[in-house]
Amino acid sequence: MKILHTEASAGWGGQELRILAEMQGLRDRGHQLELAAPAGARIHREAAALGFRVHDVPIARKSLRGVRGMRRLLSAEPFDIVNTHSSTDSWMAALANALPGRKVPLVRTRHVSVPVSRNAATRWLYNRACAAIVTTGEKLKQELVEVNGFTDVPIRSVPTGIDPSRFAPADPQSARVELGLQPLFTIGILATLRSWKGHALLIEAFGQLRAQGRPVQLLIVGDGPQREALEAQVAAAGLPQVVHFTGHDPRPERWLRAMDLFVLPSYANEGVSQALMQAMMSGLPAVTTNVGAMGEVARDGETALVVPPRDTPALAAALARLVDDTALRERLGRAARAFALERCTLAAMCDAMEEVFEGVLARQRG
Repeated sequence: MKILHTEASAGWGGQELRILAEMQGLRDRGHQLELAAPAGARIHREAAALGFRVHDVPIARKSLRGVRGMRRLLSAEPFDIVNTHSSTDSWMAALANALPGRKVPLVRTRHVSVPVSRNAATRWLYNRACAAIVTTGEKLKQELVEVNGFTDVPIRSVPTGIDPSRFAPADPQSARVELGLQPLFTIGILATLRSWKGHALLIEAFGQLRAQGRPVQLLIVGDGPQREALEAQVAAAGLPQVVHFTGHDPRPERWLRAMDLFVLPSYANEGVSQALMQAMMSGLPAVTTNVGAMGEVARDGETALVVPPRDTPALAAALARLVDDTALRERLGRAARAFALERCTLAAMCDAMEEVFEGVLARQRG
């Protein structure tokens, strides 16, 4: 198949990483993958660096120019499938398909739990313009069916796939030596530094652990718009010696290996977090919330500890519990790895997406 992925966003996070991982996985299976994105978007540069053909299309904002750009591309190239990922590029592709010219089946992937509008235009986009919808979690799928009433189009939940050879259990003490970190029990978070990821709540809860006398350090892996505010919070709390900002690293597995405990206290805008899945595949015990579809993989007391969103005392208590209980950490870590291996591998994601695309083409032929 010749598959075009589209992405309007200039941001960088789990969504963009999943797109590239999926493109690489399907390319390895013999498919032809290309990307349409604004030239200024980071994913445009990253995809080109990975050897993909990338098309500069003005789809950063909804505009007639963007629709025309997509129409020209769809007319010029014999794509079998267009897989869109954000709202703006989905609209640009759908409207381009509505213009005279060759029609290309549209698959819309929904990565986050932001509510979908219930107006007539959006119903047309999902129920009529799309040949299939993919969500990153079962809860997101249920909301589209039960809340929005999108019943005229096939919808499938396909969790983000993780490479089990890349993200694997390791000796955290050795990893900390390699990274030049202090030989302390290490709590870590891997996420773009956005407000809803809950970094500020984690720093506050971490400060409580330190105040209670626990010799722990915190790794904040990633970068983003909240970095300056978070660094100021750490400084005000007197914690700069034990809170480490690593910035963005294209090899996050290096930092996951150095952690004893993973935390993701998100309170909005999640599907199933890719970072959480990477931590689980790495065999790490985790503390997280039941936001979006994360409860589908983070099962309280089984594969993780789950706390209410924006509840700092509950977060601090869960962290303290795991810091103090080695047996519980080991049990949760083993269960997390086993769950991820069974359900959330890169191969399983690529299998599912192939089935979605092949199903769309089979229905089109029929």
